[in-house]
Amino acid sequence: MSTRAAVVHDVPAERPGTSRPRQEGPTDLRLVPPALAVWATAAVMLHAPPGWTVAVVTASVLVAAVLLTARGGFLLGRGLLLPARRGLTTRARVTAHAVAATLLCAAAAAASAGLHGADVRRGPVPELAREYARAVAEVEVTADPRLTKPRVSGNHMAPVSVLIEADVRRVERAGAATRTTRAPVLLMIAPGDRKDPAPSADHQHSPWLALLPSTRLRVEARFAPAMEGGDRFAAVLRVDGRDGPRAVGGPSAPQRLAGRLRGGLREATEDLSEDARALLPGLVVGDISRVTPELDQAFHETDLTHTLAVSGSNFTILLALLLGPPGLAQRAERRGLAPRAGISLRTTAVLGAALSLAFVVVCRPDPSVLRAAACGSVALLALATGRRRSLIPALATAVLLLVLYDPWLARSYGFLLSVLATGALLTVAPRWSEGLRRRGVPPRLAEALAAAGAAQALCAPVVAVLSARVSLVAIPCNLLAEAALAPATVLGFLALATAPVAMPLAKAVAWCASWPAEWIAQVARTGAALPGSGVDWPGSWAGAAALGAVTLLVLLVGRRLLRHPWWCGACALLLALLVVQPRPLTRAVTGWPPPGWRMVMCDVGQGDALVLAAGGNTGVVVDAGPDPLLVDDCLRSLGVTRVPLVILTHFHADHVAGLTGVLRGREVGGIGATALEEPADQVAAVRRAATATGVPLTRVAAGERRRVGDLTWEVLWPPPGGHPAMEGPNDASVALLVRTGTLRLLLLGDLEPPAQRALARSPAARDLAGVDVLKVAHHGSAYQDPGLVRLTAPRLALISTGEDNTYGHPAPSTLAALRAGGAEVLRTDRDGALAVVPGAGGGGELEVARH
Repeated sequence: MSTRAAVVHDVPAERPGTSRPRQEGPTDLRLVPPALAVWATAAVMLHAPPGWTVAVVTASVLVAAVLLTARGGFLLGRGLLLPARRGLTTRARVTAHAVAATLLCAAAAAASAGLHGADVRRGPVPELAREYARAVAEVEVTADPRLTKPRVSGNHMAPVSVLIEADVRRVERAGAATRTTRAPVLLMIAPGDRKDPAPSADHQHSPWLALLPSTRLRVEARFAPAMEGGDRFAAVLRVDGRDGPRAVGGPSAPQRLAGRLRGGLREATEDLSEDARALLPGLVVGDISRVTPELDQAFHETDLTHTLAVSGSNFTILLALLLGPPGLAQRAERRGLAPRAGISLRTTAVLGAALSLAFVVVCRPDPSVLRAAACGSVALLALATGRRRSLIPALATAVLLLVLYDPWLARSYGFLLSVLATGALLTVAPRWSEGLRRRGVPPRLAEALAAAGAAQALCAPVVAVLSARVSLVAIPCNLLAEAALAPATVLGFLALATAPVAMPLAKAVAWCASWPAEWIAQVARTGAALPGSGVDWPGSWAGAAALGAVTLLVLLVGRRLLRHPWWCGACALLLALLVVQPRPLTRAVTGWPPPGWRMVMCDVGQGDALVLAAGGNTGVVVDAGPDPLLVDDCLRSLGVTRVPLVILTHFHADHVAGLTGVLRGREVGGIGATALEEPADQVAAVRRAATATGVPLTRVAAGERRRVGDLTWEVLWPPPGGHPAMEGPNDASVALLVRTGTLRLLLLGDLEPPAQRALARSPAARDLAGVDVLKVAHHGSAYQDPGLVRLTAPRLALISTGEDNTYGHPAPSTLAALRAGGAEVLRTDRDGALAVVPGAGGGGELEVARH
C-alpha cells in the first residue's frame, strides 16, 4: 500500500495544482478470499473443541501442500476445467496457489482462535466459576474501566457497578496451592455500601474508575460463570469495592502517558457546557464516561454513535490534516501541513507512522483502537490518493492481520460495522458520487452524500440487529454532523496535546472546540426528537436480510426516480412528512390524540405515568414512569409543551426515573412529591433533576386543592404528619381525586391495603362513591382492599403495567373483583396508551381511545 501511494505522490508537476489522472487497472481481489476465510474460520473455531482445531489445521495444511505441488495444481486446474494440456498453465498454477494461500490463512486463523478460545476454558478460573467459589486473584487490567448504565429493576434502580476487563495471572484459594494461569475475566465492582447505594454522581469519583490498563491488582472475589454476551470471558469476578483497589503493579510507561494526556483533556473541558464536556473526550479519545444516558440514546437513534467511539474517522481527520483534504485527490500538489512545510514524501510517511503510533498510544492499544487505526488509514489513503481500487487489498490485509491478532474480532459487531463502512467508501461511494456529479450535484456535496448513503446502506442491516430499529434521519444527521466533526476533532486533539504543558491554552482551545461539539449534540437531539425519526424493525438476522432486500429495492427504484425530478420531489416530501409527522396530519391519519381527551395513561411499561388535560398544550403529569424516552414520547404525541405541575406519588424508580423526560424541552412550573423521602437514592436523583432545570420541588399532603383551567384536583392522601398505616413508600403514595369536565377520576398511586382502608374510612371517603375512572393501585397487584373497590364502584378501571412482567400484574383476583363491581378494565400491556374522552352525547358517558 505504501509503495503505490509513494508512486502517486512522486508524480512531478509542472506547476502547483496540476491535475494528474490516475491510471487504474481492474480491482485486485486476490486477498479478499483469504481475509473472508480467516474471518469465518475464527468465528466458528473460537468455541470449537481442541480436537476440531487440530483437525482443521492439519487438513488445511495438507491440502495446501498438495495444491502447491505440480500434480495438485494440475488436478485442480482440470477440476476447474482450465486448459492444461502439457503440464500446468499459468492460470491453473495461479488458481492452485490462491486456494492454497486461502487454506493456509484459514489454518492460521483456526490455530489462533483455538489458542484464544482455550484461554476461556482451561485452567483454574472456569472451575472456580462453576463452583461460585471465593478466591484471591492477581489480575492485569486490559481496558479502561466503565460504569454500567442506570437500569430500573422493579421499583428501584439496579446498583451501578464498575466493569473492568482483565486477565487473571494468579489464583490463590484457601487450602490450595497458588496457581499461575492466563484467563480473560470481567471484574464487577459495586462502589459504596450495597445496603445504601450512593447517588450515581458519586460513582464517577470511584477510585476503580481511575485505574489504567496494564495495572496489576490483587482482588478477593466471588467467581461466577460469564452469562449472555460474555463468551470471551472465562468468568465474572464479583468484587466488594468499598475498600478500593489494591494495586501490586503500576501501569506501563505508554499507559501512564496516555492517562496523563486523557486526564489533561478532561480537565481542559471541565468548565464547558454539559454537552461539550461530555462529547469532546469521546470525539477525540473515545472517553464517553460523561455522556448522559439521554444523549447516548439520541446518538443511537440518529446512528451517530460512531462519532463517540474510537473510530477510523478520528484517525482519518488527523491524517487529512497532515496530507491534505480529500477534495484534492486528483492533484499532484497537496495542501496538507506536510506539503506546505516542504516536507518530502518519505519524511511525510515517517510522520504519518509516528502519528499512527501516537494515536494508538493515547487511545489505548487495545484491539478496537488497532482496528480503528487500520480501517481509518485505509479509508483516508483511498480518498487522499484517489486510488480506491488499489486499496481493496489493503482493507483485506487489515482484516486478515487484525483477526489473526485477535480472533474475537470475528464475532464483534463493531468490527463488522467498521469493515462494512470502510468497504462502502472504497467500492460503492465512488460510483454513487460519480453518478450524482453527472446529474449536476456539486462534487463536494456529491462525495459527502455518496459516502453517507453508502455507509448507511451497508451498515443498516447490522445496526437493525443491534437496536431493532431503523433510523430514517441517519443520513441527514450524519451529513450535518460531518461538517462539525473535523474542527471538533482537530481542536480536541490540539487541546489534548497542549494540556500537559499549557493548561490555560488548552482550555481556550477546548472552548473553541465546544462550538462544533455542541452543534453535533444538537443535531443528535433534534434528529432523535422528531416523531418519525425511526421505525421499529425485527432485531434478528432474518430482519437484517429483509432490510437488505428493502434497501436494494429502494436503490433500484431510486435509480429510476432520479430521471424524474418531480417524482423525486414528491418522494422527498412524503419522507419529510413521515419523519416530521405534523400533529394535524397525524391526528387525521391515526386519530391520536382523540379530540377532547381528559386523561391519558401512557404506555411506559412496568410503571406509572398519567397526563391530565388542562387546555391547549397544557397538561398536569402524575408520575413519570421508569424511562425518560417513553414518557417524553407520550407527551410529544399529545402535544404537551407546558406542565404546570408534575406530581410524583412516591419515589420508587418505576414512578420517578423518567422525570428527565418530562422536564426535557418543556415549561414546567413545579414538582410536587410525597413527604416520605424514601428510597434515598431516588430522592437524590429527583432533587438533582429539579436543581439542574431550576424547577422547585415541594411536598404535597392531604387537604390541598388546586385548579388549572377547568381541571381541579384534591389531595386525599397522605395526611400531614403521617399516619400509622404508612409502612413504606407505597403507603405514602399521593392519592388524588380529579375533576375534569363532568368526570371524576381517582388516582391511587401504589397504595397498599392498609393505606387503602385508612383512606376509605377518612372524611374524604364521602366523595369517593361512584367515581367514573379508577387508576388501580400498584399496577393491579393482588394487594387491594375490597372495601375501597366496592365504595368507589368505578365504571372504568385503568391499569398501568408492563408486558410479560415478572410480578404477575395485574392479578386475576383484582381483575375479577373490578369486573364483578361492573367496571370495564383496560390495561396498558395489552391495550397500549389509553385516553379517556367524555361521550359525544353528554350525560356523563365515557369513551376510551387506544394507541
